[in-house]
Amino acid sequence: MTDALKQELLELALEAARQAGALLRDGRPDDLAVAATKTSPIDVVTEMDLAAEKLITGFLAERRPADGFLGEEGASSEGTSGVRWVIDPLDGTVNYLYGLPSWAVSIAAEFRGEVVVGVVEAPLRGETYHAVLGGGAWLGGARMSCRDAAPLDQALVATGFGYLQTRRAHQAEVAARIIPVVRDIRRGGSAAVDLCDVAAGRLDGYYERGLNPWDLAAGDLIAREAGALTGGRPGRAASGELVLAATPSVFAALQPLLEDAGAWHDGEA
Repeated sequence: MTDALKQELLELALEAARQAGALLRDGRPDDLAVAATKTSPIDVVTEMDLAAEKLITGFLAERRPADGFLGEEGASSEGTSGVRWVIDPLDGTVNYLYGLPSWAVSIAAEFRGEVVVGVVEAPLRGETYHAVLGGGAWLGGARMSCRDAAPLDQALVATGFGYLQTRRAHQAEVAARIIPVVRDIRRGGSAAVDLCDVAAGRLDGYYERGLNPWDLAAGDLIAREAGALTGGRPGRAASGELVLAATPSVFAALQPLLEDAGAWHDGEA
């Protein structure tokens, strides 16, 4: 992959995210309605998720018609160029539905299966995060770096909870085992924002089970390019089974605790 192609993909992702973020911020109706549900009745899709994904895919397809797509709200095509766009048009839908500010547009570009560009647009923060593989992580025009090394008992760690009741119950048990050994736990409601907060030094770590590729593709790259470690269970990459992103020292301390607590499964049936 050439630097010129990386730059082209970055510029397209930035503009698509900017346009979608503006649509979501400025076009949110006062009577915003739930359009459908995903995994459970409380895991919702709004009309604005659908509109934002349509905007993003239309913008990108017009400029790069041979590329593939994988989107949360149904966009799926293989493409022939080797490039695939992985899109979460509205990460943090429940926050958005309730008028809370922690939500984002997440767009990643893969080349032959490897994420090479990631953009996360957080409109109500007024912040745009981006990274290019090998080029560092950036918040606007400022280069980001994860926090300095700290012992686990001084680490601020974020997590998230799924929408399936059995999974949520076990995730609460895992969190109860983690809380006593860290500084504190936060629950923000947007995986993309949490991953970027690790990159920006606002969190020492973040973990969650049950994420999809579109939830983590852009944020995972941004965190890694800021110097964080990312992965799943020991020896495995980040995946739906488990995602962990943290400063290197916190990653080394927290990963075995999550493994022992069973953070990678949903508990006993």
